[in-house]
Amino acid sequence: MGNICRSPLLEGWARHVLGDTGLVRLVDSAGTGGWHAGQPPDPRAIAVAARHGLDISGLRARQVRTEDFNSMDLILCADRDNQRHLLQRAPRDAHERIALALDWAGVKAGGEVPDPYYGNTADFERVNALCREVAEGLLQRLRGQA
Repeated sequence: MGNICRSPLLEGWARHVLGDTGLVRLVDSAGTGGWHAGQPPDPRAIAVAARHGLDISGLRARQVRTEDFNSMDLILCADRDNQRHLLQRAPRDAHERIALALDWAGVKAGGEVPDPYYGNTADFERVNALCREVAEGLLQRLRGQA
């Protein structure tokens, strides 16, 4: 999948919530496919983020690169389909660092962030709220590991 809806919202909220905590070196997002590479987030994702005080308009879509599996300490996925694709591409030693975002952040065990692409404003609002919960869960979990 390209990363113009869920991924930039997850990235934006993670950057916002983790901010200057010093708990992370890098927050980035990427899609398993390159369909939207170089494009900004979906206008509906930009709008919902802006309504909640978050500017993701400067982000640009990209596809996961092989080097991401070595350079990232943690790779969080919005859903099982993306997780499966990443596990197929990743070297074995990276598998333990690939997890579902809602699950790893303690929001919902085995939960998936639904793709709002074919939905309406309410769907983007729900996804935005989940992305914010993931970011807040990340902060709590990372603080506990620090």
